[in-house]
Amino acid sequence: MNKLYVFIRVFFLVGACSLSAVVAAQTAKQAKEWFDTGEFDKAKTAYEKLHRQSPGNATYIYMLGASYYETGDRFRAQPLLEKAVGRQVIDAYRYAGKLYYDLYRFDDAVDSYEQHIEWLEKKKRSTETAEAELQRIRQAARMIKSVEHVTIVDSVVLPKQEFLRAYHLGKDAGTLSQDDLHAGTTYRTERGHHELYSDTLPGGKMQLFARDRLIDGWGEAIPLESLNEQGSVGYPFLMADGVTLYYAAENEESLGGWDIFVTRWDAEDSRYLLPDHIGMPFNSPANDYLYAVDELNHIGWFASDRYQPADSVCVYTFIPNESRRTLNFEAMAEETVIAAASLRSIRTTQEDSVAVDEARRRLQMLIDRDRYVTDVVKGDFTFLVSDDVVYHTLADFRSSEARKLYRELSQQEKDCEALAADLDAKRLRYAEENSLQRKILSASIVDLEQRLLRLHRETDALRLRVRREEMMQMKPEKQ
Repeated sequence: MNKLYVFIRVFFLVGACSLSAVVAAQTAKQAKEWFDTGEFDKAKTAYEKLHRQSPGNATYIYMLGASYYETGDRFRAQPLLEKAVGRQVIDAYRYAGKLYYDLYRFDDAVDSYEQHIEWLEKKKRSTETAEAELQRIRQAARMIKSVEHVTIVDSVVLPKQEFLRAYHLGKDAGTLSQDDLHAGTTYRTERGHHELYSDTLPGGKMQLFARDRLIDGWGEAIPLESLNEQGSVGYPFLMADGVTLYYAAENEESLGGWDIFVTRWDAEDSRYLLPDHIGMPFNSPANDYLYAVDELNHIGWFASDRYQPADSVCVYTFIPNESRRTLNFEAMAEETVIAAASLRSIRTTQEDSVAVDEARRRLQMLIDRDRYVTDVVKGDFTFLVSDDVVYHTLADFRSSEARKLYRELSQQEKDCEALAADLDAKRLRYAEENSLQRKILSASIVDLEQRLLRLHRETDALRLRVRREEMMQMKPEKQ
C-alpha cells in the first residue's frame, strides 16, 4: 500500500513538473512574441513572472531588462542589463549601450557596442545595424567635449499639439504658426512677404518649402532641395538677416530622432549651404526642434521631449550667445559636463543672475503682450493680479487706490511702447546711414536705451504696487 502511494505521488509530481515546464515554455514563447512585435508592456509582465520562477536564467534577466528599457524604466533596466552582460548575453551589450547613451555615458556606450559587434562577428551575424548605431554614439562622444555654455531662463511643459504657446516672438522676429494644412510649423517673416513651412510627402517624409507673397496672393511653393535631401526636415525659423536658417531634421546625423541644424543661404548658387549640427545642449538623444531667436529682445526658444512622456514637450527659453561659448571639458568633472549637456538642472546654467532677471523681464513683457492680444475680446485689458486672478476692466478692481495706480501704470506702459518704437526706428536708421550719421545716432540710441531701461524698472515697480494694493483689499474676504 505504501509503495503504491509513493508511486502515485511520484507520478503526479513528475506530471506536474512536466506540465509546469510546458506552461513556462509557452509563456516564454508568448513573451518573446510580444517583445518582437513591440508589445513591451505585455512582454514586461510575462518576463517578470518568468524571472521570479527562474531568477538565474540569463535569457530572462536580459529580456526583462530590455523590456524595462523599452517601457522607459531605465532605473530597473540597468542592473538587469549589466548582469546579463556579465553572463555574456550578446544582445544585452547592445541594450546596455543604448541605456548608457541615454544617460550621456557615451564612452561606456561605445565599449558596450564594440563588444556587441565583436560577439556578432564571432557568431557570424550581421553587424550593419550595430555599426550604424555605434557611429551615432561616437558622434555624441565627440560632441559632449564641446558643449555650448547656455543660460536657460525658463522652461514650460505643454501638450505637443500646443507647444507653440510657449513661443512669444516680438513683432520684428516674424511669426510662428501651426495649422491643419501643413505638417510641423510655418514661419512667416515680419513683413509677411515670405514664409517657410514643412509638408508631409507620401510615405511620411517631411520636407521644407518656401513661397513668396505676390500682388494677387501667394506664389508657387518651392521645395528646398538642398535641405530636403538631408532626410525628414521641418520646423523652420529664419533669422532677421534673411540668410541664417534654423530647422530640424531626422537623419543619420541626428543624435536621436529630430535634431536642430543651422544653414545659410548662398545667393550665388540660390540654395542653402550644407547644414551644421548645433550640438549640445540644444540637441540630445531625444527629439529636439524649433529653435527660434528674437534678436531685438535677446531671447531664444527651442523644444525638446527629453524627460517627457510621449504626449508632452518641454520648451526651453534661453539667452542667445553673441558668439558660441563652450564649456572647458578637460577641467570639469564628468557629472558636471553631463548635467550641462543634458540640461538636467536649468538653475545651474544661471550663473549671471542680473542677466537672467533682465531676460525674464523682457520675456514677461512679451507674454503680457500676447495675453492682451488673446484676451482683448474679453475686456479692455489683461492684468494679472495673481496666478489665478485676472482683470479685464477697471470695474474689476476692488481697491480704489489700485484702480488709480493702474491708470498710471497704463500710461507708463504706453510711454514704454512709444519709447521702444522710437528706439527701433533709430536702430533701423543706424543700419542704413553713413558713418557720420551713425555717430550722431549712436549717442541718441544709447540715451534712449538707458531711458527705456529706467522706465521699465519704474513700470515693474508700479505693477507690483498695483498688485499689492489689490491683494490687500482681497485679503479680508479670504480670511
